[in-house]
Amino acid sequence: MKSGKQETAILGKKQALAKAESFCVYQERSQKEVRYKLVEWGMRGDELEEILSELIVNNFLNEERFAKSYASGKFNIKKWGRLKIKQGLKLKGVPDKIMQKALYSLDEEDYLQTLENLAIRKADTLTESHPLKRKMKLMTYLQGRGFENDLILLVLKDSNLN
Repeated sequence: MKSGKQETAILGKKQALAKAESFCVYQERSQKEVRYKLVEWGMRGDELEEILSELIVNNFLNEERFAKSYASGKFNIKKWGRLKIKQGLKLKGVPDKIMQKALYSLDEEDYLQTLENLAIRKADTLTESHPLKRKMKLMTYLQGRGFENDLILLVLKDSNLN
């Protein structure tokens, strides 16, 4: 759909199931993503729901596993904070309860250490000499990465970066 060409061949239920299984095996997926793909492949109504149920029963699709994988990946690789990860999970259609579980599966010490490392690295690149403007630039940067204000202030104070 994004590339401009639409899939015209409507798949049968077995073909769609096999294709959905390989789609889920490639990487963790949310139910919303799989549902979207199934609709794209021509599945509707009961058939779509049956395929989703079968994927869940056979453990190809697991929202909790997806949410934890997404959260740890975005934190460890992209260095995102909880707020940005939460927004990403919302866009993927993950329920709030599962989202909270995934967010708090992140190690608190690693989280604070990453926040501090980002703050120090950014502080080294800032040319601003006025202390308040410097602090605001640091805060804005860290907020953009998705970290919570109270933790940002704590790290800036502890690291003498304000």
